[in-house]
Amino acid sequence: MGFEEAMKILDQYDEGVPPRTIKDLGCGCGCKDEDSRKKCPRRAVLAVKNLHVSVHGKEVLKGVDLTVRQGEVHVLMGPNGAGKSTLAMAIAGHPAYEISKGTVTLNSKNVLGLEPDERARLGIFLAFQNPQEIDINLGTFLFHLYKARYGKDAKAADFNRDLNASLKALKLDRAFIDRQLNVGFSGGEKKKVEMLQLLLTKPAFAIFDETDSGLDIDALRVVRDAFNKIRGPCLGVILITHLPKHASKMEPDSVHIMMNGAITQTDGPALIDKIEKEGYGEVKLKVV
Repeated sequence: MGFEEAMKILDQYDEGVPPRTIKDLGCGCGCKDEDSRKKCPRRAVLAVKNLHVSVHGKEVLKGVDLTVRQGEVHVLMGPNGAGKSTLAMAIAGHPAYEISKGTVTLNSKNVLGLEPDERARLGIFLAFQNPQEIDINLGTFLFHLYKARYGKDAKAADFNRDLNASLKALKLDRAFIDRQLNVGFSGGEKKKVEMLQLLLTKPAFAIFDETDSGLDIDALRVVRDAFNKIRGPCLGVILITHLPKHASKMEPDSVHIMMNGAITQTDGPALIDKIEKEGYGEVKLKVV
């Protein structure tokens, strides 16, 4: 039985069942304008404090501090090997990344003792730099992901509605989900699958680990447009990128430079222009 046939059968069981009511991970107060968004006391906070991380016995992160609130977009830039991806993996809970010191908290709850799936259920999403190929039907995978996110409130009809809207946002045909997860996909298609998961699960915080890599201009524009559809008061973002123009078009609230395992400078969007003109080596270090 194919995925579409299974969805039709599930739809029959859902007939007469009221649409799901999802308790959003957002603050829930509305926050319709910029001023109220910044002042809202109910926004979730993702805080990294004095984080030290080792990989295969080598210390990579050497005391990282970073605080992101829902509604904020933070860009993280730096040379290769600075520790940007290590930070993303450590926050998400990759077992190969050993935490020797520091905390990662979500609303003051230390998540370092939680498994990756438990962190995801709390609202932490990681879009991988190099998504893996998995021999499972993409549509089936997305439906299981949807059920894991929304629990008993997940209905096939709601999934189909949200899936169709997400596919449209990414300019993908419905037939796309009949393929195996990332198997034979181009780099751009893999990144669109990451965005598809984000659109369906609506997390509180999303970490984009060089989601722009491997994308041509058109695919990059589609991904950026999809991101702009979901950005708002209920999504906090850490965007890791090497592309200044991409970073600028994301209109970040804060820009951070990471070098040698630590964040060495933090400023507003103007820092992106400085990096593009002077490079990392010429940017004056300012420990924050």
